[in-house]
Amino acid sequence: MVFTGAKIVIATLLEQGVDTIFGYPGGTVLHIYDELYKNRDRIRHITTCHEQGAVHAADGYARVTGKTGVVIATSGPGATNLVTGIANAYLDSTPLIAITGNVATNMLGRDSFQEVDISGITMPITKHNYLVKDISKLAETIREAFELASSGRPGPVLIDITKDVQAGSTEYEPASAHGAEAQSQGLRAMRGKGTRMLESKLDEAARLIRESERPYIYCGGGVIISNASRELLAFADKIDAPIGLSIMGLSAVPYTNPHFLGMVGMHGRYGATKALYESDLLIAVGTRFSDRAVGNKLEFSRDRKVLQIDIDPAEIGKNIGVTLGLVGDVVAVLDALSAKLAPQQHVSWGERIAYIKAHPDHNLEMDPDRLTPQSVIKGVCQRMDDNVVVTDVGQHQMWTTQYYQFKKPRTFVTSGGLGAMGFGMGAAIGACVGAGRARTVLFTSDGSFHMNMNEMATAVSCGLPLIIIVLNNNALGMVRQWQTLFFGARYSNTTLDRKTDYVKLADAFGAKGLRATSNEAYERCLEEAFRSDTPVLIECAIDSDERVLPMIPPGGSIDDIILR
Repeated sequence: MVFTGAKIVIATLLEQGVDTIFGYPGGTVLHIYDELYKNRDRIRHITTCHEQGAVHAADGYARVTGKTGVVIATSGPGATNLVTGIANAYLDSTPLIAITGNVATNMLGRDSFQEVDISGITMPITKHNYLVKDISKLAETIREAFELASSGRPGPVLIDITKDVQAGSTEYEPASAHGAEAQSQGLRAMRGKGTRMLESKLDEAARLIRESERPYIYCGGGVIISNASRELLAFADKIDAPIGLSIMGLSAVPYTNPHFLGMVGMHGRYGATKALYESDLLIAVGTRFSDRAVGNKLEFSRDRKVLQIDIDPAEIGKNIGVTLGLVGDVVAVLDALSAKLAPQQHVSWGERIAYIKAHPDHNLEMDPDRLTPQSVIKGVCQRMDDNVVVTDVGQHQMWTTQYYQFKKPRTFVTSGGLGAMGFGMGAAIGACVGAGRARTVLFTSDGSFHMNMNEMATAVSCGLPLIIIVLNNNALGMVRQWQTLFFGARYSNTTLDRKTDYVKLADAFGAKGLRATSNEAYERCLEEAFRSDTPVLIECAIDSDERVLPMIPPGGSIDDIILR
């Protein structure tokens, strides 16, 4: 069969099981978009308002579905508008394929119109990237890119395709075993390799666990990526250990599980961090020990042994010194470890954990008589089952981690590593689409929402049942909090004082706009929003000086925690 390059792109995407693409057309991808038109009954394309919204949507879609997200953009500004989203996917280990067009091969390097070296720009923030100038290598390149994006530690891969390659023609040979089944086969093969680790290391890890009197399991996003929640919970039961989570690990453990303590770190729950500091063995599973979680590295690992489990060998001991590292898929490692252990019981440690969980500092409450972030978030939580919750970045993000009660993996989508304000709207669109257009809630703020609020138009055009809750404190709240605590309350450029009328804005986009200034008004707004099948925005007016507490100052430890 003789196919054009553009037709090869669509054919190989279909091979990979792709049924949804996010993007924005332009001159150097017109051939691809023409083929998308011809295959519109096989691949759904969602056109966003901006390429950044498209890449965040592909990211959100990937996190909810476990599939590889796909985004398409044209050359020049189209490609560079993807950079923040690609970096976000890289730091949060999201499987993502970014396809960009470029000028014709003979025009490369000539400062042609809308030419940019997007491969060079994204090299540090992708697992790999390709500049395709030979049509005979196009199909092989796309197949390899999908394998790279989804295997091992997932991440983004960029494929830059010149315009002449898209327009040219060559023989095309369909692949016999690709798509979702091929990805699952690759995952099983990768897990098989994980079990072939040195038996001596597994024996040493089992010994560390048997000798521990106060074991503590600290989990990150690797547990969710590996779909290892069931194995993790069985492992925790077997060794009788509490569980703390990083921000990326949230939703891996149901809030009702007796081992669950909450998020660890700078804004983690008191009990989760306190118990970690009192442990004698820290078992880190699929987490990178980010600075926001660790704080003072010496104090974090003092007087305890550290067993780190990660699929990426580069993560072992990178940020925190470890007693022992096990490299492999989380499912394979936990299964292998569990097989070597008899059930453990730590009565004294369990009593201590129960005391910590019952301590008032572990259960900080805001004023119940006024509209607070806690009442806003809990109001949504009471009406949701296991629907997806998305956040932007800032105080509202941390309040969500503290007060929302997650029940099921892949129901929390947030920007953890990059901390990208403006992530939320695009990600919520992708998450809602990935969840089968099920009710999805975005918690955002006046600061974050203004960055990409244009994507409300996309949500409305798609008719998505999306509830957007804007916690409006008229400030860049997290930066203001730092200015209050560490900069003598000098509020340099963090008071926004914007005159945006969110209700009118939502109405102008074609959504429903509501406003709440009290708990009673908020309840009425929620009732109306949850009856709607199309986008609803609720503006919630909160105090500018609401703080995210607890807080461990940068570089601090549990001894420095600020509680009130």
